Amino acid sequence: MAEEKVVPSSHDVSPGVPPPLPPLPASDLDTKAVILVSPLAALPPPSSSADVHPPTSSPAVGSLSGRKRRRRKKQFPEMVPTARLRTLRPPSTRSSSVIYSEKLIDEMIQMQINDSGPVRRGRGRPPSSSLRLARELDVEALTASAVGFPVDSLTEEEIEANVVPVLGGASQANYIVVRNHIIARWRSNPSMWITEAHSMEAIRSEHRVLVSAAYSFLLEHGFINFGLAPSIIAAPPKRLPTLPAPSVLIVGAGLAGLGAARHLLSFGFKVAIFEGRRRPGGRVYTKKMESSSTTPAVVAAADLGGSVLTGINGNPFGVLARQLGFPLHKIRDLCPLYLPDGRPVDTDIDKSLEKAFNQLLEKVCKFRHAIIDELKCMDASLGTALESFRKAYGIADSLEERMLLDWHLANLEYANAAPLSDLSMDHWDQDDPYEMGGDHCFIPGGNGRFIRALAEGIPIFYGRTVNRIQYGCDGVMVYAGGQIFRGDMALCTVPLGVLKKECIEFVPELPREKQDAIKRLGFGLLNKVLMLFPHVFWDGELDTFGHLTEDSSNRGEFFLFYSYSSVAGGPLLVALVAGEAATKFERTSAQENVERVLEVIREIFLPKGIKVPKPLQVICTRWGSDKFTYGSYSYVAIGSSGDDYDILAESVGNGRVFFAGEATNRRYPATMHGALLSGFREAANIARAARKRSIFPVMNVVDVKEDMSNLDNFFQTPDLSFGNFSVLYDPCSTGPDSISLVRVGIDNGSPFLYCLIPKKNVLEMTEIDGNDNRLNMFYQCFGTKLVASNDLGSVGESFVSRIRAARTTDIKT
Repeated sequence: MAEEKVVPSSHDVSPGVPPPLPPLPASDLDTKAVILVSPLAALPPPSSSADVHPPTSSPAVGSLSGRKRRRRKKQFPEMVPTARLRTLRPPSTRSSSVIYSEKLIDEMIQMQINDSGPVRRGRGRPPSSSLRLARELDVEALTASAVGFPVDSLTEEEIEANVVPVLGGASQANYIVVRNHIIARWRSNPSMWITEAHSMEAIRSEHRVLVSAAYSFLLEHGFINFGLAPSIIAAPPKRLPTLPAPSVLIVGAGLAGLGAARHLLSFGFKVAIFEGRRRPGGRVYTKKMESSSTTPAVVAAADLGGSVLTGINGNPFGVLARQLGFPLHKIRDLCPLYLPDGRPVDTDIDKSLEKAFNQLLEKVCKFRHAIIDELKCMDASLGTALESFRKAYGIADSLEERMLLDWHLANLEYANAAPLSDLSMDHWDQDDPYEMGGDHCFIPGGNGRFIRALAEGIPIFYGRTVNRIQYGCDGVMVYAGGQIFRGDMALCTVPLGVLKKECIEFVPELPREKQDAIKRLGFGLLNKVLMLFPHVFWDGELDTFGHLTEDSSNRGEFFLFYSYSSVAGGPLLVALVAGEAATKFERTSAQENVERVLEVIREIFLPKGIKVPKPLQVICTRWGSDKFTYGSYSYVAIGSSGDDYDILAESVGNGRVFFAGEATNRRYPATMHGALLSGFREAANIARAARKRSIFPVMNVVDVKEDMSNLDNFFQTPDLSFGNFSVLYDPCSTGPDSISLVRVGIDNGSPFLYCLIPKKNVLEMTEIDGNDNRLNMFYQCFGTKLVASNDLGSVGESFVSRIRAARTTDIKT
């Protein structure tokens, strides 16, 4: 990497691109991150995410006693309960989930089970085997529960897949035990492909039908045999729905798109991804930070976007890390907080305010349930409710207490990427029952390691910004980079912020229900300041520490610091900017932001006698200004609910266009694993839709410019003709304001000139006599100029492409 130079405060980063992509030119902007570098002549020896994904369950951030954000937990909703299935004993740990011993799972799987229980495995066990059966069932059920399956019932997806002939009976109880067994067995060694025969080894032969149903469901939905282990990659296609292979066009090379592509390729589909950036990963982006002015060079891997694996139990990234041999770094619970003058917060006051904060949330939860029962439809701001209860109960009256409470509120805003004033009081925590258990972790070297591994071998078209998705009964067309790509189905994985900005035109329009859900759901903002220092001057044994501020309106500014020195390969410190401060941050120059964060760091360390060195390089993210995201991750806004995530996930066009991404995952929104799992989910949905069809057109590419040179062919059969005027109507819209293409013959023939005008204006012209009078109406009444076909611009190209598509469809039918 070339030597970095001191740059103006408004300079934008030219992001690096993970191998094997070439380096980007300086003009290619990515996350609107701002880099500032200060070379140092002599240095002491080095010491030995926006943002997308801090999810609704934030990482371990807290006091010396270990602060983690706590919210009221709701009971896991049952789908179809099974009375015969024994319930799990309460776990002995303090968490609702258990960290499962892989060795224990291996031992349990090897056990044979006596004749008692829903499914009998093995024979001739001694009397104590009944206890071992109970233990084994518990371990396997806990493993399945961590993955997301209810303990004693089927999921909606299983019910839809008809995994059992009768719901709620003995067959369902047996199926659940079989399902749990297969999941636990594969998870004990996810680097090996588990076959249906392997799944049958410990199951009695009369249950073969249930094993086949469970195995097929788990395989298709990406609960087993997924990932990047050599045996998984080398496995033949799981199931080819039909011949020729269906083609799927995927918009976006983020985690959802990459996950779906890999899963679809394993089914035997043809896949192509269209990505507007020059790199994969989307909101997950690891950038190499370094300073070549030092000897030796100081280098660190910095996650500008998603950085934390939020709960490792059942997390697919835990499986990927194990397959790839990536170590996991548990984020340590210690998180001291510092007052504006640098003094550490008193531990007793800290614990007292943490308890009061949790009580506030509890009171709001009780209150909302009461008013929901009475008023049915009332919603309000979570921030307003919390402040009302704070005043009513006299909580945090002193300045120090109020600053502490503000820190907790900022932490809540960080978890949701939104000011509390924007969060729905009723539904902001709707995903709580599904949170992944276990430790929160970093991946040493950054999450870009996952991205590079997932993108390897996937056909990705970089620098292709999609602006239109058109779909019909015979397939889809994706408009990207001046070309039209045709396929059988499309998967849209762009962030919710892009959908809100209507950057992609859908033809026909998306259903009103989906449009409304896009408007209701919130898409928030989190930013970071990533600072590479010459050495570690903070406590290297800490992963986090916090800073309090007296200004409540700016409580989210640099409220939390992450130390990446143990995982980034260099002395990297990251400051988070949440809530209203995240928006202000993007309106402020990078130079001012850097000066401010360094001032905060000095406030903490100078009273300790520690001199804060100049950073070698600084990056300020600007995810809200990024044209490929327009924000960081989703949240439940006032008036929205978890139902809107489900609506966003629904396909349109009778199974032609599908949607994935964290904002389509009701259970795991605003998380990296939620994005990846949504890709697996939609790959299964696409496979199911493909099986219902018998015709699969082959994907091809059409140059838009070729359409413009063949206008005469289209006008051989115009929709309307009068005098020297011929008209083609938009085949995708019939209203009076729909655009029409008009061709005018000069001197009663060729050459021809063209214009685009509303259909209602065309009808007005038909009532005028004489070509000259009609031309006068063009210029004087409509203010329209006639141009050559090549001058119709992108709107004209798009219009003609729709004509071509419609005419092609007519020929096929």
